[in-house]
Amino acid sequence: MPLTRTHDLMTAGGAVAAFNVITLEHAEAIALGAEAAGAPAILQISENAVRFHGGNLAPIAAATAAVARASTARLALHLDHVESMDLLRASAAHDFDSVMFDASKLPYGENVKATAAAVRWAHERGIWLEAELGRVGGKAGDAHTPGVRTDPAEAAAYVADTGVDALAVAVGSTHAMTERTATLDHPLIKTLAATVPVPLVLHGSSGVPDAEIRRAIASGMKKINVGTALNTAYTTAVRAFLDTHPSTVDPRKYLAPAREAMTGAVAGFLRIVS
Repeated sequence: MPLTRTHDLMTAGGAVAAFNVITLEHAEAIALGAEAAGAPAILQISENAVRFHGGNLAPIAAATAAVARASTARLALHLDHVESMDLLRASAAHDFDSVMFDASKLPYGENVKATAAAVRWAHERGIWLEAELGRVGGKAGDAHTPGVRTDPAEAAAYVADTGVDALAVAVGSTHAMTERTATLDHPLIKTLAATVPVPLVLHGSSGVPDAEIRRAIASGMKKINVGTALNTAYTTAVRAFLDTHPSTVDPRKYLAPAREAMTGAVAGFLRIVS
């Protein structure tokens, strides 16, 4: 099936889940999970993942796009947490019709200036652009406290000044959580949804319980990003296999259950979101 545009998924009504791709098995699991759940999904490759692959976007992008096109599910391709302008510019040559440009580490004024420039570049090429305001914690040097949550008035001004198509907001989730214990600020989500004229994005959803995700969607969240949950499923399956088969050297033996575990995780999140 041809790649689906992120814009089309985001404007179709309801919410959509986006899953991080690190290896080919991640991409295959997302496609299989979407088929099992009968739901669309977004496959996203982060700047960190590109760095893991030697800084070369082309191979992992081509493989992920090929997996998506071979699937019967409606799947879009998205470049996530891009801080490098060079990587942003590379997106146009590699099947990406959407990018999350992340200038959230910069002071507000510099964030606006950098993001507005990224939006102009992206829109000239028909690329949908997401940005972040407020720091979603869980990365090196970051901390998530009430003081860094997204301010609704500032968010509305930010969207007006940058022209972004979607906004990732800090509302209580944290990147890289391995336990689903996060509590979201639902009144803030409702206020943001009423104030900000573009779709809201929840990063760090791996650590958010099912009921919290459903409530967040009801409050106005449109894009639900999931990464660590897939890695947890992957690593747990590999570890379990090697613990019981310590002499195994053929990676296919343990990557198959890892892919299967990730497929189940994807399908589970899609059934929550859809």
